[in-house]
Amino acid sequence: MGAYGLHVRYEGDDDPDKCSARKLARFDLAELHRATRSTPPGIVLNPFADRVLSPEDGVGSGVRHDRLVALDCSWETAEREAFDLEGIHRALPFLVAANPVNYGTPFELNTVEAFAGALCILGQRDHAEELVSKFTWGHTFLELNDEPLRRYAECTNSAEILDVQDDYLDRE
Repeated sequence: MGAYGLHVRYEGDDDPDKCSARKLARFDLAELHRATRSTPPGIVLNPFADRVLSPEDGVGSGVRHDRLVALDCSWETAEREAFDLEGIHRALPFLVAANPVNYGTPFELNTVEAFAGALCILGQRDHAEELVSKFTWGHTFLELNDEPLRRYAECTNSAEILDVQDDYLDRE
């Protein structure tokens, strides 16, 4: 496993058969937490965050950010208040979902896709590949997003990530 521990604040409000967080936990690739207070601090992947994730947020940035934390809940119930988790909150830049529920939809990633995208941006592509290998559609996520993920990983800060993201949004 890579340099990042993966933690999930698990709401349990979506279909358990389609829940990528539960599957990651079954393979001991992520730890599920049923309560906010038991979820350790880290880099919280939060689509409502004011700053976008960049390589400068990673391990070695001078602060202990060796955990990635995601909230696993239904997109229908996701609200800004639900992301009340301790840590630094970062949004992911433009990425397209490959999971069967949201295939082709920008920004609506499931938990494993969010972790994989974050890990690629933070220079941990091997760790990301290990995660997605557990899903029949998983490698498709890395293929669909190959160019942006590689470009994001080459950036040094959030401003550069946003410049790269703008290239993709202008194409839409």
